[in-house]
Amino acid sequence: MEAEGIYRAMSLWEQFLTHEGRGVQKWTQYIPVYERHVARFQNRSITMLEIGVNRGGSLQMWKRYLGPYATIVGVDIAEKCKEFEEDQIYVRIGSQADTAFLDEICEEFGPFDVILDDGSHINDHQVVTIEHLYNRLTPEGVYLVEDTHTSYVERYGGGLRAPGTFIEYCKNKIDALNGYNYSGGVDQFTKNTISIHVYDSIVVFERGRHRRSTSVDRGEPRLAVKPKL
Repeated sequence: MEAEGIYRAMSLWEQFLTHEGRGVQKWTQYIPVYERHVARFQNRSITMLEIGVNRGGSLQMWKRYLGPYATIVGVDIAEKCKEFEEDQIYVRIGSQADTAFLDEICEEFGPFDVILDDGSHINDHQVVTIEHLYNRLTPEGVYLVEDTHTSYVERYGGGLRAPGTFIEYCKNKIDALNGYNYSGGVDQFTKNTISIHVYDSIVVFERGRHRRSTSVDRGEPRLAVKPKL
């Protein structure tokens, strides 16, 4: 039992389990990933873009979790989703694969602190969307892509190690993250990304200033060790 006068904020898992608003469905392993990477944005004046509105409950969950200063923007192709707008929540109708539409969203609401792709789950769409929106994040923003298991599902354009899947895209981005370590590897992604976190069915990119690292040696000089014969 909590001591009298001490407030304990509900975890995202507790909020999810006690949610009584519009419908929301999440894989259980996503919740701790969200808390690990999104918690730092709580109770701040931030803007989150969620691609894929479905029944609208996820927008409400994020509004409740992020607090009263957050702006939550939802994108979906279904016109009915426009009905889910409420205080702090805005919904725009269009395709995540339509880059002109994405530009309109960015012009109206961007830059974004958090982008969550829970849209079509089609591999081509996931790649087009992150390529177009990643640089529309704030300098220390977070980009999350859900349901990346569709990289292994044929009807979504997937297959194990199939070219063009989102997981294969991520593998290439791991090379880009390490761009300072090989000739010609440094690009804007290298300079502006500090980490890629790959989990079961969800991938998280964290932006930040990424400079070339240097090796620092401190303390007593290392003694030369004679190799054993």
